[in-house]
Amino acid sequence: MDVGAADFARCLPCLRDRVGRAAFLGLDMEFTGLHSAFSQNNQPSLFDSPAERYQKVRQSVQRFTITQLGLAIFSEENSNKYLVHSYNFFLFPSTLGVTDAELTLSASSIQFLSHYGFDFNKFLKDGIPYMNELQEKILSQRLLEGSWKVCSALNMDVVKKAIDEVTCWIAAAKEGDTVILQDLSDSQMLDVQLVLRQALQNVWTQPLGDNEVMVKKVSPQRRRLLESSSHDSCRKELILTSARGFTNLFQIIVKAKKPLVGHNMLMDLCHLHDKFYNPLPESYEEFKRNIHHLFPVLIDTKTVTKSIWKNYQFPRVSNLLEVYEVLCSSDLNPMDPTCPVIALASDSARYAEKKSPHEAAYDAFLCGSVLLKSAHLLLCRLTEIFLGKIFPADTPLPWLSMSEVGHGWMKGRSTRSYSLFVALILGDFQTTNSFCSPIDLSMSFVFCMITNITLSCRSLSIATGGTLRM
Repeated sequence: MDVGAADFARCLPCLRDRVGRAAFLGLDMEFTGLHSAFSQNNQPSLFDSPAERYQKVRQSVQRFTITQLGLAIFSEENSNKYLVHSYNFFLFPSTLGVTDAELTLSASSIQFLSHYGFDFNKFLKDGIPYMNELQEKILSQRLLEGSWKVCSALNMDVVKKAIDEVTCWIAAAKEGDTVILQDLSDSQMLDVQLVLRQALQNVWTQPLGDNEVMVKKVSPQRRRLLESSSHDSCRKELILTSARGFTNLFQIIVKAKKPLVGHNMLMDLCHLHDKFYNPLPESYEEFKRNIHHLFPVLIDTKTVTKSIWKNYQFPRVSNLLEVYEVLCSSDLNPMDPTCPVIALASDSARYAEKKSPHEAAYDAFLCGSVLLKSAHLLLCRLTEIFLGKIFPADTPLPWLSMSEVGHGWMKGRSTRSYSLFVALILGDFQTTNSFCSPIDLSMSFVFCMITNITLSCRSLSIATGGTLRM
């Protein structure tokens, strides 16, 4: 489902509800560029240290922006069925009272997006605004000082025209007279009202339907009374909510603390931090602390699938769509009653009928699906593990205390299905290391735990020699 600026405010309450009820969230982004050529030696290298890789990504994130963000919301319908709502959010930097953003485009990235049918008109004309906390602080200060600044060149022309029209009208107007300004966009309506109120102390403005603003001549006493009204459309909190745009949803996601699933997601995480939270810090260690505070459970499906290469006949593919197709293969991952059912909601049904690679909502859906199918692949092999092909039958299972994890989203879930995974997880994932990602990969075991898939009764009777402590 595509969501632009015109629809976002209407969709936000439903999104808040769905995120709150989600089992986990899939994430993907498209950008105006990947690796900045502005600085020398900025291309990623296999020999980069974690800090070096972060610095290279940081330079790119500071120059490029997000064109499209995909969010796939996976909700449990029952113990083994997931319903997916997948959204494409077209984003465009806010031009509302903040420093005008500079956009950098990489020719190869724009060509790539064009090849896959990206809608640039939607991005430019209907992109949802956003801002980080530093930008919001600057905007809030300007609102308190009454020093509103029109940053959009398009809005500047409209504001000048409105000032001329109102100035000519007010000279002959009587108190209580009104004039209607027409054909204004949402951002123009706000800019016009704030500039007129700032320039003329004897007018009041009020938005009407159909992109119109009413300007009324009032006394200074009446003006002060209207400014204190809770019905004023230009109240500071309403302006900040409008200027935040997509950041409102980002804050909902952060507050929900749901597991966040991506594929090769270092750059995604850096953009999340920079565009919606705060400018990226210089320190790699500080960035990691911030990200883990915002998103306690991060799961990178590229790391997960690479980790299972060692023990399973898994073709060594890294492209997200190829990984998904391999995991859907009946030879590798046979269908059986334990296989999770992934159903797309009606607003996302087109992804069941047609592949849409590099469309953010589709790739976000693939990320979550790869997670579930990887968990099922491991589940199918656990019977062999517990029958002694990897661990001798009399080997005590090294149960892990859930107090070591301590994430609120785990509360209330069955311990039985989770306990089955621990032996394999500790052996396969805890020692995994990848300096290409800031994620603490000792947490990779979580991807098995968020599913409610269960083994057969026979496997359960063999495996459940202990329990996880909540």
